[in-house]
Amino acid sequence: MLSNYFSGDVDGFSGEMSETDVQIVTSGGLRIPTHSSVLAGASTVLENILVRPEKRRSSERTIRILGVPCDAVSVFIRFLYSSKCTEEQMERHGIHLLALSHVYLVPQLKQRCTKGLAERLTIENAVDVLQLARLCDAPDLYLKCMKFLSSNSKKVEETEGWKFLQHYDPWLELEILQFMDEAELRKKRTRRHRRELSLYLQLSEAMGCLEHICTEGCTSVGPFDKEPSHKRQPCSKFDTCQGLQLLIRHFATCKRRTNGGCLRCKRMWQILRLHASICDQPDDCRVPLCRQFKLKVQQRGDDELWKSLVRKVVSATAMSSLSLPKRKREEEPRMDLSNHQIMNFRLEA
Repeated sequence: MLSNYFSGDVDGFSGEMSETDVQIVTSGGLRIPTHSSVLAGASTVLENILVRPEKRRSSERTIRILGVPCDAVSVFIRFLYSSKCTEEQMERHGIHLLALSHVYLVPQLKQRCTKGLAERLTIENAVDVLQLARLCDAPDLYLKCMKFLSSNSKKVEETEGWKFLQHYDPWLELEILQFMDEAELRKKRTRRHRRELSLYLQLSEAMGCLEHICTEGCTSVGPFDKEPSHKRQPCSKFDTCQGLQLLIRHFATCKRRTNGGCLRCKRMWQILRLHASICDQPDDCRVPLCRQFKLKVQQRGDDELWKSLVRKVVSATAMSSLSLPKRKREEEPRMDLSNHQIMNFRLEA
């Protein structure tokens, strides 16, 4: 059986095969007897070579596979027969097998080599594998190599492969450096998006806490028309709720609020405005100033940047990454904040 034969050593090629009609000749002079039907069925390139008329008539048909070690050619031919390649063979001949699979159009072997080489990337061979991946049109392996080089740039730059690259392939060196710069930019953008997403989630949570405080009340602040409960326990989002309660207490008693000189009051003002932009039941809402903000928006409208913020806060829990727009914070138009409006809150001692 051919499968049994090809599980043996290269030396077993001569004598054990029967009815072979093609000889594969390697750089080292090794002659491997094969079947033209097998070669043609496994590779369209070899099929074209076999059907091409020979210039000199000869009883023996030969195909030369040069520039590759004999053992690698032997493993390649075995694969054409059995579609198998051991881990040891991949370890020893992976680079040469990738080149052969590309030249002779053997996609199954090429896929196997691409995966095998990607798993065996090292500081020493990464540059060589990258160059081969580019020559052999192996984009998955090329990307793996680029990421590996980007993650290990300092160590790779000390290797002989990198020094050779600098002298003889500066365009590829530039390509690698550009990839590294872009990778660093992607990392920065990802970190920024995560920070922004965290901010939108915090704002979304603050909106829920504000409604909770104004509707049910929490530990120190509650709706003005409900009696305080001294047995009330902290809510499930108490960290956010406590900070908001402190801000509300300050907002209700600050004397600098009406002059626009208090940053904490401005922050509370924006939280109330954000709630009003999100709230869809202003007539029944118990959050102070909700209806007033709604009426103001109907009269004058909201700017696009504020609308964008509202959309992002509404969808914060479903969004994986967001881009916070750079906007200039304009001073909020002032409303009449009379005592009866602020007293919608009940402040417990």
